[in-house]
Amino acid sequence: MNDTITNQPKISVIILNYNGLAWLPRCFASLETQTIFREIEVVVVDNQSPDGSARLAAEWAQRTQNVRVLVNETNLYFCGGNNRGAAIANGKFLFFLNNDTWLEPNCLEILYREIEERGAAAGMPLVLNYDDDTYQGLDGGMDIFGMFAGKPAFAGTREIIGAFGASFFVRADMFRLVGGFDEALLMYADESDLSWRIRTAGGKIFGVSAARMHHRGSPSANPAGGNRVVELRTTESKRFLSNRNGLVVLMKNAQHFLLLTVASHILLLCCEALVSLVLFRSWRFTRHVYFGAIFAAFKMRGHISECRRQIRGFRRRGDFAMLRFMTWRLNRWGELNQIISLGLPKVENR
Repeated sequence: MNDTITNQPKISVIILNYNGLAWLPRCFASLETQTIFREIEVVVVDNQSPDGSARLAAEWAQRTQNVRVLVNETNLYFCGGNNRGAAIANGKFLFFLNNDTWLEPNCLEILYREIEERGAAAGMPLVLNYDDDTYQGLDGGMDIFGMFAGKPAFAGTREIIGAFGASFFVRADMFRLVGGFDEALLMYADESDLSWRIRTAGGKIFGVSAARMHHRGSPSANPAGGNRVVELRTTESKRFLSNRNGLVVLMKNAQHFLLLTVASHILLLCCEALVSLVLFRSWRFTRHVYFGAIFAAFKMRGHISECRRQIRGFRRRGDFAMLRFMTWRLNRWGELNQIISLGLPKVENR
């Protein structure tokens, strides 16, 4: 075995894969060119992809000593799949990386150095669009509806409210302390939930603009255009889970007065439901995606109560610590800009 990986790796890169055959080659190639590639390990977790991408990952692992592949027996979605990868990872840090990404050569070296020097618990690189250097995102603050909102690009390294799920860099011990990803969420809003719990446990999260990553975003739900998003397309299940989980995250993590945002969040969903009904003229869609999501969130009250009990066990910060991240920049602002430039989303019934 290579001497550079007999000791604890600096980073375990966990790539969750489902039907990533078109994206994995560039993702893998960018990892091999990392300046600290010999000091990391890569764990590819496949969620029963039918497109042959698990075989592609296995072939790469056979050629590369610090790469492993874990094939789940069934599709465990984002949260369950990433948790399985974290369970077998050995790195000091875990880097949860989407398969539709590629990293510039010094990304991991800079990200590791910046987070280590600040003694932070988590962070994320600057996220750029897949085929050029245009800005895609960094998390910034929390809006009046209790949702994490994006932040304009900035230079240097700054504290941010949370990290993106496509590029979540976190100390392994902190990830395990707070319980990892909440598998009851399945997917969507999971990174906000994990970020909030890390902050509750006393950890800080930084955005590192010098560490650069490129991301396509939603290639399964919105495949048109190849490397570039040319239209908006979503699914009923994605909208349902996003709406349900946004409420669950608030009810789980808000300690006291931020629970008021649950009411404002429900009001927002009701207003969006009315707009949706006018635009799409489908009561079935509106009922399921909005009102159904609200009822589903409250049906998870047993799970929410158990999570709140667990959070009390490691809580070091409360709601007041979140106030510094409150912002008038709304979570939905990015979606609105996309609608203005690309038109109304097409919704698939799945």
